[in-house]
Amino acid sequence: MKRWAGILLTAGLLLAMAWTVAVTTSMPGWWEPSEDCARQLGSDNSAGVTVHTSWFPPSATCDYGGGDVRAYMSPTRSLVLSVLGVLILIVLLTGIIQTVRRFTGDPGPSRTANGVDLGKRRMGQLTFGALDMAVAVAVLTGLNAFAIVLGGIPGGLVFAVTAVAGLSALGVVLDRHLGPLPGTALDSRRRGTVAGLIVFGVIFAATAVSGQLPFFRLWAAPLGAVAYAVVAAVQWSRLPLHKEGHRTAERLAG
Repeated sequence: MKRWAGILLTAGLLLAMAWTVAVTTSMPGWWEPSEDCARQLGSDNSAGVTVHTSWFPPSATCDYGGGDVRAYMSPTRSLVLSVLGVLILIVLLTGIIQTVRRFTGDPGPSRTANGVDLGKRRMGQLTFGALDMAVAVAVLTGLNAFAIVLGGIPGGLVFAVTAVAGLSALGVVLDRHLGPLPGTALDSRRRGTVAGLIVFGVIFAATAVSGQLPFFRLWAAPLGAVAYAVVAAVQWSRLPLHKEGHRTAERLAG
């Protein structure tokens, strides 16, 4: 089930993005919708043409005035896209639910710090881990424009979920290889997910404050790296407290 959670989530996100692109390309272009409706009649005059669209169920109609309203998207295409949308949503929600359930599952065996240079490990996460996060954010910045231009508002929402999932997954991988010890796989999942969520939240908030939404800018990459390094440093700073807690528990047990 662990493997299926990731497979379902990934498949759901990819299919959802493909669905938003399919719906967008079946509607009049967002940059000149009236002109597209006019071309449907073989005319270049778009004056007085009104476009009505709906994302679910997917539909698009052109109102030429005088009661002349015509469907831009065929009913058959609308029905097919609606059915596919429901099925994809089921797959996506199942993947999300199964992924969330992993945060309360079996923690797995504990990994000790025996023979590990914790100082070197910590520095590796704060440097190489932050660099990896910067590269990931840079890639997401490009995908952000692609998702919104081709997928519209739903594409932007799917991108947001994809970005959170991707950054969290990267955070988990980095924590497993460079994160605090001792710990379990469950600890890494939780810390990595928190790091990914915070990085995305910081980038989103900074983009909103700068008035650049919905498009991320290239400065999001270094910002994401700094945010990740700060989160990782805070997580490492809690390690001595855990050690002290273990010592206290042992003394009380003795």
